[in-house]
Amino acid sequence: MSVLIQTSNRMALMVISGPMTTALRGAAVQASAADPSANVTGLRAAKSKKFAVYRWNPDKPGDKPTMQEYNVDLNTCGPMVLDALIKIKNEMDPTLTFRRSCREGICGSCAMNIGGVNTLACISKIDTNSKVTKIYPLPHMYVIKDLVPDMNNFYKQYKDIQPWLQRNDEDQLGSGEKQLLQSTDDRAKLDGLYECILCACCSAARASSRRPRPCWHGRGLAECIIWLRRARRAFS
Repeated sequence: MSVLIQTSNRMALMVISGPMTTALRGAAVQASAADPSANVTGLRAAKSKKFAVYRWNPDKPGDKPTMQEYNVDLNTCGPMVLDALIKIKNEMDPTLTFRRSCREGICGSCAMNIGGVNTLACISKIDTNSKVTKIYPLPHMYVIKDLVPDMNNFYKQYKDIQPWLQRNDEDQLGSGEKQLLQSTDDRAKLDGLYECILCACCSAARASSRRPRPCWHGRGLAECIIWLRRARRAFS
C-alpha cells in the first residue's frame, strides 16, 4: 500500500512541476499583467454604474435641488436599485435620505421615479449599461427631503373616497358580533383590485394628484369598482 501511495505522490509532483503546467501558469501571469489598468476582483471584472440622484435639503436656507452623481461597484452591490441606494448611504454619503422598509414590493415605501418611470426601487433591477441612471422622488408631489415625497395629500384623497365597507344596518350588527360572509364567486369579482399597496406610483403620474379634492384615478378608480362589485355592501 505504501508503494502505491509513494508512486501516486511522485506522479502528482511530476504533473504539477511539468513543463505544460509551468507554461500555463506563465501565460496566466502575463495575461493578468498585460493591462495593469484592468481592475479585477477575484474572478469578476470590475463593473461600475453611475447613478444621478436628486438631492435637496430644506434645512439649508437657499439650497436648491441638484443632481448628485455616485459611482457604485456592482460586484459588491445587490441587483436592485434599492441595494445601490443603501450602499450609497452606508458607504459613500450618509446624508442621502429615502424611504424603504420591506424590500419585497409589499409596503410601497420605496416608490420613486427611476429612469423616468414611477416604480419601486426594491423591485427595479439595475440597468448595467453605460448610461447614467437618474433617480427622482415621485413627481407632482411636494418633496420633504431628497427622495422622500410628502404623502399627506395622497392619503387625504384616499380617505375622502371613504374606501371602507359601509352598510345602512351597521347599528344592528353590533361591534364585531356578526360576520358578513361572501361567496367565493363574489370574492373573485374583486381580484386585481385589492392588490394595490398604496405606493402612489400611478397617482403621482398625473399632475391632478396635487389638487386638494379627491382624485378619481389610480387607487380611487379601483375603489369605485370595488364599491360597485362588493357583495357585502348595503349602503346607498
